[in-house]
Amino acid sequence: MNKDKVFKLAKGFRGRAKNCIRIARERVEKALQYSYRDRRNKKRDMRSLWIERINAGTRLHGVNYGNFMHGLLKENIQLNRKVLSELSMHEPYSFKALVDISRNAFPGNKVPKKEGISNMV
Repeated sequence: MNKDKVFKLAKGFRGRAKNCIRIARERVEKALQYSYRDRRNKKRDMRSLWIERINAGTRLHGVNYGNFMHGLLKENIQLNRKVLSELSMHEPYSFKALVDISRNAFPGNKVPKKEGISNMV
């Protein structure tokens, strides 16, 4: 990279990393490595966030995440995790319908037992 491009990318860095070419070149190179790595990590982090949200939504209805996804797979419902997480947060009735479909498709998804005084008597 030429000097101008390095200094343009080093704009905003602290200390001599913004105006000394040797240090700026090293810092810019490292910054580009970090940005390459973190573009992939961002996708990983978002997927785990979607899974957490789906899991929280399914557990409200007595099903865990793995059984829910397996039931959707058996019913051939092809919604991705991003859409499912949005449904679990903003469309609870639609999400409950999906949980019910998944529960019927996979026998491992049992209806939760209600615990309380009424069951004991």
